[in-house]
Amino acid sequence: MSKNKDLRLNEPDIFPTNEVIAGVLGAGYGTYAKFLEGLTGLELENEWKYFAHCTKSWLARGQYRWTTMRGAKKEKVIYWLSACDGYFNVTVWFLGKNRMEILQSDVSEETKKIIRNAKVFGTNMNTFPVEFSPVTNEKLADIFTLIKYKKKMEAN
Repeated sequence: MSKNKDLRLNEPDIFPTNEVIAGVLGAGYGTYAKFLEGLTGLELENEWKYFAHCTKSWLARGQYRWTTMRGAKKEKVIYWLSACDGYFNVTVWFLGKNRMEILQSDVSEETKKIIRNAKVFGTNMNTFPVEFSPVTNEKLADIFTLIKYKKKMEAN
């Protein structure tokens, strides 16, 4: 996730509508709109929430909700999204034990380098972030590949 000083959407009383986000992203809004369009059919909700305790800004969680075969309601965060001046960030967190498996996915060499170099956080969960700051539509394919992969992992 971006450093807090770079984050926008800092006003708790101003919900991040498309118009507000367009004002922050400027020319980067087209890529954001393509990102949202790409979520269609993935059964994910881009859910905005103000986080006063950590970032003091609005962040979007890509929520995946499903019902198990036994009828239990489940939900997982698949990605995090933040807005900065002129661009947005998408971060997908993975368990450290899945790094090698993720490296086998159909993503670019540049993205594989990001995955290989991602720092592991935590002592129990050992998670690592794969972060993108797409300013063009070029990275969206890799982002969606990892989102689909994470969604598949969570549903199992």
